[in-house]
Amino acid sequence: MKKSILIAAALTCLWGQATFAATTEIDFQKQIQPILAKKCYACHGPDVAESGLQFTSRDAALAETESGSFAIVPGDLEASLLIERITTDDEFERMPPEGDPVTEEEAALLSTWIAEGAAWQKHWAFEPLSNPKPPTVASADWQSHPIDAFIYDSLSDAGLKPNGPAGKRELIRRVYYDLTGLPPSKTEVDAFIADESPDAFKRVTERLLDSPHYGERWGRHWLDLVRFAETNSFERDGPKDNAWKFRDYVIRSFNEDKPYDQFIREQLAGDELDEVTKESLTATGYYRLGIWDDEPADELQARFDGLDDIILTTGQVFLGLTMNCARCHDHKIDPIPQKDYYSMLSFFEDVTPFARRGDLTSFSQVDVSSDQLRARYAANDQQRRSIEQEMHDIEQAGIAKMSAPDQRATEGAKRDRNRVLGEKLKANLSDEQWSRYKELKSQLKQNAEELKALPQRERVMGLAMYRKVDEPTYVLYRGSPHSPSDEVSPAFPTLFESDPPALPQTESSTDQSTGRRRVLADWIASEDNRLTARVIVNRIWQFHFGRGIVRSSNNFGQLGTPPTHPELLDYLANRFIQDGWSLKSLHRLILSSRAYQMSSQGNETSLAADPDNDLFWRFDPRRLSAEEVRDSILAANGSLNTAVYGPSVYPTLSPEVLAGQSRPGSGWGNSSESDQNRRSVYIYVKRSLLTPMLSAFDFPDPDQTCEARFMTLQPAQALSLLNGDFAAEQAAKLADSVDAGEIDNRELVRRAIAAVLARPATVAEMEDGDRLIENLQKKHHLDAGQAKTLYCLSVMNWNEFLFVD
Repeated sequence: MKKSILIAAALTCLWGQATFAATTEIDFQKQIQPILAKKCYACHGPDVAESGLQFTSRDAALAETESGSFAIVPGDLEASLLIERITTDDEFERMPPEGDPVTEEEAALLSTWIAEGAAWQKHWAFEPLSNPKPPTVASADWQSHPIDAFIYDSLSDAGLKPNGPAGKRELIRRVYYDLTGLPPSKTEVDAFIADESPDAFKRVTERLLDSPHYGERWGRHWLDLVRFAETNSFERDGPKDNAWKFRDYVIRSFNEDKPYDQFIREQLAGDELDEVTKESLTATGYYRLGIWDDEPADELQARFDGLDDIILTTGQVFLGLTMNCARCHDHKIDPIPQKDYYSMLSFFEDVTPFARRGDLTSFSQVDVSSDQLRARYAANDQQRRSIEQEMHDIEQAGIAKMSAPDQRATEGAKRDRNRVLGEKLKANLSDEQWSRYKELKSQLKQNAEELKALPQRERVMGLAMYRKVDEPTYVLYRGSPHSPSDEVSPAFPTLFESDPPALPQTESSTDQSTGRRRVLADWIASEDNRLTARVIVNRIWQFHFGRGIVRSSNNFGQLGTPPTHPELLDYLANRFIQDGWSLKSLHRLILSSRAYQMSSQGNETSLAADPDNDLFWRFDPRRLSAEEVRDSILAANGSLNTAVYGPSVYPTLSPEVLAGQSRPGSGWGNSSESDQNRRSVYIYVKRSLLTPMLSAFDFPDPDQTCEARFMTLQPAQALSLLNGDFAAEQAAKLADSVDAGEIDNRELVRRAIAAVLARPATVAEMEDGDRLIENLQKKHHLDAGQAKTLYCLSVMNWNEFLFVD
């Protein structure tokens, strides 16, 4: 009786607070499974089944517990112990016993779900793509675009309305930053505002998509994902030669609108394609981007750590799966057994480490020189080896006549051999042999000079040599490479229910790959893969709207965040495939929607009902990224160098920053002022020495894949922009660019605001600016030039500058 009263009282309260849950059919994957995973799995999950109860499957959740009770009885709340345990006031009975309690809304959802029969569906991401059609909605304006129809339908269900359109000034700034990462000039803003034609925004979009700066902006997104850096980490943090060519490959691929399925194949198997090119070989630099230890304590462990990094990155970036969680045991949440992990690893068995100590080039530097140049190098090399062999034969003939101690010395260190030969070889050779030996030495010197005179080889960072695969892959007990157990072969994760892969019958060697990675790449890039298209369209949406339809864009598994608009996600994935995997076509579709062009303004009703903007009732405002802050400052004062592609550049760093390395300043070069003013995407990424200003604005840790950058607001940012050397130097350049010394205070304000914010200054702003400059001179005893420079610095710190909307 007490139990019935407790449940009835709890549910009366809960249903009164969660009418949505009580009146709408519950979605298990979106609403219930995340609660069970986050609140129950610690004690009743894959590894632990306290009281004989697990919530990992419907059969386990509905089974009788050790006490004889049932946690869930479909359709019978009173018999379902789960509800009593999550709503009781008894702290010794309440579940979960530790961590965040189940909220009232979550309890209401669980109660409604049980009352409706406790339906249990397969995880949404593990189902094949559906083919939804845009819904019919009440608004004709929102019906005309497929994205808008999906957005409006979800808002209507929640009793909300979408925001109206953004102002033209707001909209052009938004699309410039989204597509190029650069601000529009005042002239460009004014022209767009004056253009009243219906195609004005479309023309701006097309122009920006055709800009080489589009690839710089969107290529940087991809570099975040694949943990791009140009050094190896660890204490020495040595360089990755030619890593910048991979960066340029990515930028160029976006600019050329390379089909995404081809982009996948080139990075995963660019050396195994039907047509292998310099570009596709450069793409295999993907395998060289991770950290590498040049003196590991356990070389075998280091090899598998490197492969794990590749599996982690490949799984999360391309498939949205945390495959790496199954390295030591079956995945605790998703249906990925440990065997699947090592079957995936088997595809990468021929991948060599980045380098080996003492040889930093053989594994990772691919010669992509012309056939003619390579032939000249090969001929030179053949000649050298022939000369050295003949010299060696003569040396051995002389050594055979030497004393036993001298003979033994020539078999030891090279230094000892050379000493003996220098002192005694001539005496043990005939005149004819000695004459020939001197002639060969002259030829060897000439050969070396000819080698120096040859044009420099062209190399890219990629897969230059392969590991010979001459034994099977094994599941490693608890992930230890020293404890192999069951044998496995290359196979796709079982959750995809795919046919076994047809592997090429290729004999592996250090000069030839196994061909397995091509099989994996083709499977990932297939239009039948249920995750690949979903994952990338979600990322494109995220980079436009600030968050994905699935917020956890690297994790589409059961602990990831369910999609807020699953039908829209599948619609976009299908449309993306139909449009030839074209990213620019997807941009056009998204940017042409009312959803993208909405105002970012808030309103009390919508903020109260949907404070996180899950339903996209407005466009989310955002702070500029690290690169956008720096590049916009350079653009404002006219010093931005817009050259594209090429080797990385080195901004000037203070001695205090350089001192943070074990060898201060090691590996940090010097660039000209012009090169230092290039876009931030071209700044050298040294893992142990990230550019401080970029780090202050949340530049990601390049040791691991970054699905979404933090967008913090913190004191270090204000210190960087108000007190940093870079900001001070650029403020002075801004003052010079507007001829601050030749104009009065009000005119300075007008010109500075136009340069930085691309709009006219208001009367109030000119009055405030004039007053500030005067006060700086009178109260702080600055001269007019210093005061005007500080005013320019202040404008670069305004929220209007630092935020897109």
